[in-house]
Amino acid sequence: MTLLVAGIVLFIATHLVRPFAPGLRAAAIDRLGKPAFMAIHGIVSLLSAAMMVYGFADARQNAGTMLYHPPAFTAHIALTLMLIASICLVAGFLPAGYIRTKLKFPLLVAIKIWALAHLLANGESYSVVLFLAILAWAVVLRISLKKRIASGQTKLPVFVSARYDVIAIVVGVALYAAIVLKLHELLIGVAPLA
Repeated sequence: MTLLVAGIVLFIATHLVRPFAPGLRAAAIDRLGKPAFMAIHGIVSLLSAAMMVYGFADARQNAGTMLYHPPAFTAHIALTLMLIASICLVAGFLPAGYIRTKLKFPLLVAIKIWALAHLLANGESYSVVLFLAILAWAVVLRISLKKRIASGQTKLPVFVSARYDVIAIVVGVALYAAIVLKLHELLIGVAPLA
């Protein structure tokens, strides 16, 4: 589980530089230039994601400790939450409809719902470490964004059209269906409907 934990730490550290160490980020941009900084940030982000994926797969093969045994009904709750998370995820990439303006940061909402859903359905030590860490990161990031909004450093999305809500729902449901019916099993090795 060492690789998984190292990947989580690297991912969180990389993604909390902006809100918690803006001076460090600004100094790096001044020294390297914004394109080089963004390229390095992207490479480190991909590296940390790869470490988490491989670390999670390795931990799963080595059968981590069961911290709790989720009741069967929590799988149904997780599936329902993932439908909502899929819609929020898509809404985060579209111009603002009602969903985006009400949630403010629908990508973070999607990540928090995803992590919570997986905590409800999985009790293995490696699952709890991954999903709890990502949930905590998303909560901390949301708090920092709230402070940046209050200080005027970040602006909230402005409503554009309700058609983006329709697109978010239709594409989100399609994404959810693809994940549940095939992609989750193909990529993760676990069929959600099994």
